[in-house]
Amino acid sequence: MAAEAGVVFVGNKPVSSYVLAAVTQFSSGSRKVVLKARGRAISRAVDAAELVRRFLGEKVKYGNITISSERVGEPGKERQVSTIEIELVKTE
Repeated sequence: MAAEAGVVFVGNKPVSSYVLAAVTQFSSGSRKVVLKARGRAISRAVDAAELVRRFLGEKVKYGNITISSERVGEPGKERQVSTIEIELVKTE
């Protein structure tokens, strides 16, 4: 599965990995980067978004932040998992 352009999927790696990925997206010309996470990785996505904003300063602002949940697992063993999408927008 190919990742969408301008999207960083947050998982179990250290926060610095996702900060680097987002900053790299911005430096390669993206005007918008979306950090996507679910479950326990949500706090890591929030931390990464804050660090990107501190690292790039006034050049980046928050866009839309979407919080929802989705069903995962096999039929009969499904469960609800929280999700978040944090949009960071380059202002310059």
